[in-house]
Formats: sequence, structure tokens, C-alpha cells
Amino acid sequence: MTPRSVLRYETWTLQPDREPDAEAVLYARQCVGDGETSPSSEDFAEPQNWVLRHCGQSPSHHTYREIITRPWRTWRRT
Repeated sequence: MTPRSVLRYETWTLQPDREPDAEAVLYARQCVGDGETSPSSEDFAEPQNWVLRHCGQSPSHHTYREIITRPWRTWRRT
């Protein structure tokens, strides 16, 4: 007896995880000038405040990146 392979194609969907038990969305900012990064926070205002403090301490640092960590989930369409 020879084993056989069975292939089944399925359609998967990817979407942000908004379930009650999903991980929190986290926000942070990173200074492009020196690479220093703010602490991550569920409140987007905290990293913004960090940017204002950082540029006050380093007046030549004008450019920042926003870093968003958002949980995603996949599920199989039926």
C-alpha cells in the first residue's frame, strides 16, 4: 500500500485581534537622531510626552518614528 497525499486549499483571513482576551495595542516613539526609544504604553500620549522631553534635552533631534504594536489574528473562512 502506497501512502497518498491529500491537498486541501482553504481561504484564511487576517485581521486585527479585537477579542476580549487580545493583547493590548502598544505605542512608542523612537528618536531617529540617536535611536533612543520611549517606553511602550497603551496610552499614546505617554510616548508623545517623552518626545517633547527628549527634544527639549536634545534640541537638534527633530525626527521621530512612531512604533505601534498591534495584535493580529488569523481565522479560516468556511
